[in-house]
Amino acid sequence: MKATLSLGRVAGIRIGVHWSVLVIFGLIAVGLAAGRLPDAHPGRSDWLYAVAGVATAVLFLLSLLAHELSHAIVARRNGVASDEITLWLLGGVARLKSEAPSPGAELRIAGVGPLVSLTLGVVFGLLAVLFGQAYGTGLWIEALAWLAAINILLALFNALPAAPLDGGRLLRALVWWRTGSRLRATEVATGAGRVLGWLLVVAGIFLVFAGAAVDGLWLMLIGWFMTAMASAEGGQARMRELLGTVPVRRAMTPDPETVPAAITVQQFLSDPAWVYRHSAFPVTDATGLPIGLISVHRAGEVPADTRHRTPVMDVMVPLGDLPTAHPEDRLVDLLPAVEASPARRALVLADDRLVGIVTQSDINRIISWLTTVARADGDRVVRP
Repeated sequence: MKATLSLGRVAGIRIGVHWSVLVIFGLIAVGLAAGRLPDAHPGRSDWLYAVAGVATAVLFLLSLLAHELSHAIVARRNGVASDEITLWLLGGVARLKSEAPSPGAELRIAGVGPLVSLTLGVVFGLLAVLFGQAYGTGLWIEALAWLAAINILLALFNALPAAPLDGGRLLRALVWWRTGSRLRATEVATGAGRVLGWLLVVAGIFLVFAGAAVDGLWLMLIGWFMTAMASAEGGQARMRELLGTVPVRRAMTPDPETVPAAITVQQFLSDPAWVYRHSAFPVTDATGLPIGLISVHRAGEVPADTRHRTPVMDVMVPLGDLPTAHPEDRLVDLLPAVEASPARRALVLADDRLVGIVTQSDINRIISWLTTVARADGDRVVRP
């Protein structure tokens, strides 16, 4: 899920929103301003209902952000890098660059989200009670009560033991701890996710035929999303098991062609040394050390009339923004970083020297080989 709009950083983590957030924001704001608030407290002006509805929708999205931020921050404290959160139609996604190193870390990372939502629900509920006692009932008290209920509901729903919910991660941590198998734990959690997803779809169909079309369609959408995400997680887990202990050196292209940082974009795009060979090249400084990556697409975005005076180093992706690995690192550990990187590539370094490059296509080639060999060998995985 890629962000449509960036909102900046919190604790070093990029915060983005997908355009679909506008849908859930609009549904909440309109639903409150035109439904719940006027029904509970009639006689107010339309603009007051609108302001209360919009403010409540904003606080709800901030609650979702707090939920996802807690995952990302606790993940970092447990050795799992996280650099981006994206809010979208059905909640939020904290992008983690690798797997949890242990069942305990998985438990902490997964459990903090529902705990934060539950805490927010209790806080909003207490505020509703306190302000209600001090000022009596009103629109803002009703808004606080709604925020309390929705955060507690969010915590309870996320705690259900089914992937991709946080409860599925908790179930995965428990099975992983009991069996010692990360793959078996993922299979149990994703299987539970598919079952719950189809149950929600069936419940949604029932509600549609019972006359509650909107609620039924929402349940069907959530159920379909859960089933699809659980299936995707199961596939990724099997792929990680397939890659096993394959080292990065088996997938990399050794001694790749490089581009000097000092040459101009025009030279890069016209010199036969690079034309047609690849779509991206590592960039090196005067001493031969890698400092970034330049792609044909990125170079092509430079205006034609300035290419002759723009050095490649001004438009390259810096080394710090690229995934890197050692030749003997496990390929499976590099995979999430390559998938998350816009460049879809990783530089392979040994003693700070460039020794290779790995692309998404390289990894897919390894997976294709291993899948074919495993299938031909009766599903026994054969390592290269």
